[in-house]
Amino acid sequence: MAMPERVVGVLLAGGKSSRMGGGDKCLRELGGRQILARIIERLDPQVTEIVINANGDPSRFDSFHLPVVADDITGFQGPLAGVHAGLQWVKKNRPDADYIVTVATDTPFFPENLVRKLLSARDKGSSFRIAQSDKGTHPVIGLWPIGLAEALEQSLRRGERKVTTWTEEHGAQPVFFSQIEVGGRRVDPFFNINAPNDLTEAEGLLSGALQ
Repeated sequence: MAMPERVVGVLLAGGKSSRMGGGDKCLRELGGRQILARIIERLDPQVTEIVINANGDPSRFDSFHLPVVADDITGFQGPLAGVHAGLQWVKKNRPDADYIVTVATDTPFFPENLVRKLLSARDKGSSFRIAQSDKGTHPVIGLWPIGLAEALEQSLRRGERKVTTWTEEHGAQPVFFSQIEVGGRRVDPFFNINAPNDLTEAEGLLSGALQ
């Protein structure tokens, strides 16, 4: 697929996964495959390349053969620090890129046209765009112009942690995505796996889709 702009995918895998009992929830299996593998497969056709944002030992992601980028800002400041790490990596390593698109690694059913739709929302006043669904905005899933890196770093060094607050203050425009069908059910496209019961529900959805 020809991309109108160069977009690097940044998979945000730096969370503590406390509601899943710790560890990397994206490495848990869903339908016999790791959640992260499913997300990479879904995002790969939509972007020019993919990097993983994660802290700790990067070797646990070796099987995916993708760059692993740790937070530059210490103190575990959550998804905003992961976005910043992705922006900084792209600035250094892919200076011709226009944007990053961020995807949370617990959203296995996100839209296959995510990037295309975020890019094509030309009626929006800002090129900084975040996903929205019936359940509200999803600020960790969005299109971030590379030029936001400096402002984001300044905010992080002041201790900012709230993704929603930061995106609103910096003019992020929501782009709406309708429900999708998985396994014969209509679900939010950004259904996320936060707890064991969510993983069970996702298994049920996927089983229905494969029948």
